[in-house]
Amino acid sequence: MATIRTATERAAKSARSEPGVVRNNRPARWLHAALYVTTTALLVTGWWLRTGHEGEPSVLAELFDSPDTDVHETAGWVLLGIGVAGPLLGIRGTVTFLRETFRVDRGDGAWFWRWPRGAVTGRFGRHRGHFDPGQRIANVAFVATLGTLVVTGVMLTTLSGGSTFATMVRVHRVATYVLTALVAGHLVITLGLLPGYRGVWRAMHFRGRVPEATARRVWPASVASDRRSEATQQL
Repeated sequence: MATIRTATERAAKSARSEPGVVRNNRPARWLHAALYVTTTALLVTGWWLRTGHEGEPSVLAELFDSPDTDVHETAGWVLLGIGVAGPLLGIRGTVTFLRETFRVDRGDGAWFWRWPRGAVTGRFGRHRGHFDPGQRIANVAFVATLGTLVVTGVMLTTLSGGSTFATMVRVHRVATYVLTALVAGHLVITLGLLPGYRGVWRAMHFRGRVPEATARRVWPASVASDRRSEATQQL
């Protein structure tokens, strides 16, 4: 027991000594990675088929030695599994995600008002949540869109025709367009193409730490939360 405790204390001390602010823990980062790998497979094969390339194997089809339709369907079932298992296995994180996504604070409107300038200069309005007000809307949009794709995808695999099938095709197609736009916007922000968001990509990669200056600029509440967590570990 002493050995385990000593190893744990060393790990905690090492984590505290690292520079930056922790934004996301390991389970959250793994869930995010699983989602974007699966979503990428869906978008690549989906757009490949949508643009009339059925019968011409995409890179993913050649990689898995399977038709694009099969790769697309399998990715859809995997996404369904992640969407069910992820929130259940990480129930505490799910509760936090929902609470922080649906929170509304005074000053959120001002944050949106200042966002265009903040995206360029880094001078965002203040907010008190784990997610900024824009992220909260993006969270809802991503969950709703991915959920729509999963539901309509399951319907398309179980129906063989008729008016309901045709409706599901249209809804699935529109959801794909919306998801593509959301992913494009997400990449613009995470890749730091907007100067105010430079450095945020680290929040979901490596150890989930971002430079303190980045955290203070984009997620000021995370700095205080990280400091409280470190103080608790030192007790």
